[in-house]
Amino acid sequence: MTENFPDIGKKKITQIQEAHTVQNKMNPKRPKPRHIIIKLANTNDKVRILKAARERQKVTYKGSPIRLMTDFSTKTHQARRDWNEIYKVMQRKGLNPRILYPARLSTKIEGEIRSFTDKKGLREFITTKPAMQEMQKGLL
Repeated sequence: MTENFPDIGKKKITQIQEAHTVQNKMNPKRPKPRHIIIKLANTNDKVRILKAARERQKVTYKGSPIRLMTDFSTKTHQARRDWNEIYKVMQRKGLNPRILYPARLSTKIEGEIRSFTDKKGLREFITTKPAMQEMQKGLL
């Protein structure tokens, strides 16, 4: 941990409850960072680690890149998952969508960044844009 976050060692992390990796089938043609799930007893420690990881950008463990992310509640995870089909269609159309916390769909349309908290708002916006109405068919 100190190899990535030398400043974090000054304030000792109180207690790690559990830590494990999520095994994905490794594809040598497309290397991805491995996910490590860590449960901490103190949320302040979690905030410090995630902040340090964002500042550092590339975090490694024993020379292999890893990715540190925050956890989501079941409700938030499901709300984010509800955007999946729309996200995939927008991605195929080259709209470069993003799902922001907690579950907002954001994309740049006609040079303007638009953000939607629900499908109803997206549907209302699409009806005003004839070029995007084909995306609406079958999804909303």
